[in-house]
Amino acid sequence: MMYLKEQIRAFIVESFLFGDTTRALSDDDSLIENDVVDSTGILELVSFVEDTFAVTVADVEILPTNFDSIARVAAFVAGKSAVSAPLAVAS
Repeated sequence: MMYLKEQIRAFIVESFLFGDTTRALSDDDSLIENDVVDSTGILELVSFVEDTFAVTVADVEILPTNFDSIARVAAFVAGKSAVSAPLAVAS
């Protein structure tokens, strides 16, 4: 999960904070309330998630509960990845 958070944070810092690593942004800080992203930014974040982690995000999943913080995005990706992963076959 930590690696997911690091990738998501790197994308956010580069794309929305323009490389400003001095701005404190914890894993649980609201990206919307802290004016890091707007509605267009959320769509960019969704596109990043789909492209980087090979998951599909349905329109009904584009909610603050899934995309309003680094921790929420990471949890969403982890959940989607677990669902799409093939089940191991016991021998």
